[in-house]
Amino acid sequence: MVRMVRAAGLPVALIGMIALCGVLLGRVYSGPLVVQLVAGAAVLSVGIGTAVRRLPSWTVAPLSVLALAGYTVFALRLAAQRAGLDAPLGQTLLDAARNGIPRMLTAMIPVEPTPDTIVIPLVAAWLAGLAATEVSGRAGWVLLGYTAPVTLFAGTLYVVGPNADAALPPTLGFLALAALGLATAPGRARASRAPGAPAVATAEGAEPAGRWRRLIGPVTALAVLLALVFAGAPRIAGVVTATPVDPRRYVEPPQVDSLDESPLNRISGWALNPDQHLFDVTALSESDPEGGLPLVRLAVLNDYDGVTWKVGATYRAAGRVLPTEPPAPGATVERVDQRLTIADLSGRLLPAVPTPSGVEGTRVAYDAESGTMIRPEGLTPGLTYTVTSARERLDLSGLPVADVPGGPDVARLLTVADGVPEQVQQLADQLGEENGAPYDRAVAIEQFLATHYRVAPDAASGHSYPNLGFFLFGPRNAGGQEGTSEQFAAAFGVLARLLGLPTRVVVGFAPRAEPGAPRAETGGTVPVRGADAFAWPEVLFDGIGWVSFNPMPQPDTEPRPVEEDFRPEPEKSEEPPTDAPTPSVEPSASASAGAPPAEAPSGSARTRAVIAGGVSGTVLIILAGLVITLLTMRRALSRRRLRAADPRERVTGAWLEVGDALRLAGSPPSPNLTATEFAGHAAATAAEAAERLRKPAPRTAAPPLDELAELMNRDAFAPGTVDATQADRAGSQATAYVTALRAHRPWWRRLLWSLHPGPLRWARRRR
Repeated sequence: MVRMVRAAGLPVALIGMIALCGVLLGRVYSGPLVVQLVAGAAVLSVGIGTAVRRLPSWTVAPLSVLALAGYTVFALRLAAQRAGLDAPLGQTLLDAARNGIPRMLTAMIPVEPTPDTIVIPLVAAWLAGLAATEVSGRAGWVLLGYTAPVTLFAGTLYVVGPNADAALPPTLGFLALAALGLATAPGRARASRAPGAPAVATAEGAEPAGRWRRLIGPVTALAVLLALVFAGAPRIAGVVTATPVDPRRYVEPPQVDSLDESPLNRISGWALNPDQHLFDVTALSESDPEGGLPLVRLAVLNDYDGVTWKVGATYRAAGRVLPTEPPAPGATVERVDQRLTIADLSGRLLPAVPTPSGVEGTRVAYDAESGTMIRPEGLTPGLTYTVTSARERLDLSGLPVADVPGGPDVARLLTVADGVPEQVQQLADQLGEENGAPYDRAVAIEQFLATHYRVAPDAASGHSYPNLGFFLFGPRNAGGQEGTSEQFAAAFGVLARLLGLPTRVVVGFAPRAEPGAPRAETGGTVPVRGADAFAWPEVLFDGIGWVSFNPMPQPDTEPRPVEEDFRPEPEKSEEPPTDAPTPSVEPSASASAGAPPAEAPSGSARTRAVIAGGVSGTVLIILAGLVITLLTMRRALSRRRLRAADPRERVTGAWLEVGDALRLAGSPPSPNLTATEFAGHAAATAAEAAERLRKPAPRTAAPPLDELAELMNRDAFAPGTVDATQADRAGSQATAYVTALRAHRPWWRRLLWSLHPGPLRWARRRR
């Protein structure tokens, strides 16, 4: 009986260690499916490896891989059924294998277990079980066999990142199971002896000197480990309390084109085609006692650069359940179920009643901050999906005295790009002087636009500063002072932000049932056409939430002349000072470059040699993980700098790469240097490094950085004049310089160059 328990101890420990990785990962998944599948992979992989241990070693891997294939098909089919996906099995397998890693890292948390989000954890768990069983059980190298589950555990911690609480219970359980495996594992000689081979008898005490000699290595390793712990304890303590790095920041989420990034530009096109059938919407639950559906939202536009209002969203692949924010104080939440069928609506943006909390029938990517959804594959005629929305009815009783939020959290919603037309600024100042409270200012803008301008479906499209200036103050007989909801909403947004009101613009639709059609709330289908599309502004108020405003004029009303209520100030001889725009404060990301340290297994280890060997093995694994993490993060930083979409960002990234290289070379540039002086300092540093090297460097000399300095000066004094070709040359020049400067260092400094964490720390300080 004791022999059976001891024989089962190591396999049980390996199964438990791998299953705990699934528990750790399951904290960022919805439902228990991923935990169950990883545990199943652990049981089957370790069980098969243990059962066939008496067979030749070359037969184990093929048998295990064959079983892995069958289990993977079963798991992916189960996940597809749970997620409501009806794609063919072959297509599901191919899609999961091709997109498993990016979709797992771009999925919104909590991640829904779908075939493409579970295939990587499942396969990794199986391979870890196979490797650990072979090395620990067959060869008898228990500590070496622990490399696979420890690596899996560390990788799981990295994938989870800062998106879950501290993993203390799973970590302690992992260490306890590791100690159990060490305590019950057979000796290496017994594990590796072929069945039926005679044991070699050794007289008790025959080799006492050899036994003590075998302890020298582990004791030395333990002493080195203790020295490292005492030397690095303060730094390790700081890393433990720091926020882990989120690997999702290094994976590019789904991107959209200009059509979906700024759907406000489509309003004029829909206004010219009012009968265009865009989609159908059917209410599946009673939500509006007055009949009809609430507004259907297409996109929320948070950013304005003086040319276009943009969504500016970061879309994450989402499952059927979408994350929702808590309702505003005093608000009531109603559930609205709707079914939508796409007709002629193009692009990727998915319309839905705000705010969606669940979607079925299609794969979506979701931006939780704005509540905007996209279908990465694009919309197609006939696409039908069902959305569950949480519609808020705000408590507006305190609106007249409500304040608006401020600070970095809403800086994005207050940002106004440079170049505001003088008359637009004067109009905002006039409306602000006459109204003090935030709500009064918003109402003043709303009423001014509604009473002084007219709606014209054939008005020119556009909402840049020149377009808005012409809309607000252009001659009425030449097309000025008229527009679509595009100009009304965009003008409200700019004026409101100039008055310190956090504002956004929303593009959506107002479904209207046709005469004689069933009421929408009883299941009738309402066609949504081009005439139903419009845009409206929303203002954020403290304690209330987002309040929508309607600056559109009433039908059949004649607008008042703008000159009656707005008189621009006379031009002065000298240029008047303009108000500086509110800077866009980008929240800094708190991230630690270190990985959480793991303590050495303690407990019922049988001998001091086993304990010391386990400690040294754990330290080696941690060091290897740190090296890999540093290399990955350094390369990701350089890639993010030199491959940015904006040419200005690429030029700045090239400049930062050179600056980091100079600091790594021990010659940091002074922050007071001009761009030309910086380039001269870099050239002198490269020349000095080449002279100090005893033998010629295997690479060419460092190139001059004059062109990079010129581009930095141009970007500083003439923003927007740097094109993509120049940015690419700047990146190539910086890369060549850094490579040459590194080649002029001694070999050991070249080795440490790529592992130095300094650039990661300096990049965080610059934020």
